[in-house]
Amino acid sequence: MISWQTFFMAFFGIAAIVFGAAVFVTSSMMRSALALLFSQTALGAMFLAMQAEFLGVLQIMMMATEMSIMAIFMVMFMMDPGGLGDMDMSHQKRLSILAGVAAAVFSAVIAIAAHWPAGPETLSEVASAGAQVRALGVELLGRSMLIFETAGVTILTAMIAATAVAIPPLQRSKAHES
Repeated sequence: MISWQTFFMAFFGIAAIVFGAAVFVTSSMMRSALALLFSQTALGAMFLAMQAEFLGVLQIMMMATEMSIMAIFMVMFMMDPGGLGDMDMSHQKRLSILAGVAAAVFSAVIAIAAHWPAGPETLSEVASAGAQVRALGVELLGRSMLIFETAGVTILTAMIAATAVAIPPLQRSKAHES
């Protein structure tokens, strides 16, 4: 009999693949963005099923924010903000199918041929959730801090610039001029 953890890992894994495929078969940017959101949220749910609560919640929050920003940009700049007009979401179909199959085969070969380290013998050898979060925090706030700060400031600058470009300049009313 399979455990609940295995069941939810399989369920959310299949959901991630189905919604990932839906990104490329929908005929709308908005539907494609929502499919990507659901696919990445399913990955976050897989983290939760693996009892990696911090990474699961972080994945879900990050994707919700990213897709919200993407929706705002689509409404600002697209000719069809609702994304309901027909459009072909796939480009260079033969090349992309070939690249996808090659990447899948390569990943499968690596996964099968790699010498994976042995896992812990008992559950007591696994670090506690608090220790894992602390180790992740030390990594993020240690040597990776400059990278994250630079990326954050760059993204914020791009968002402010895009918003400034999208907003038309204010026109002075005749009452203020006299």
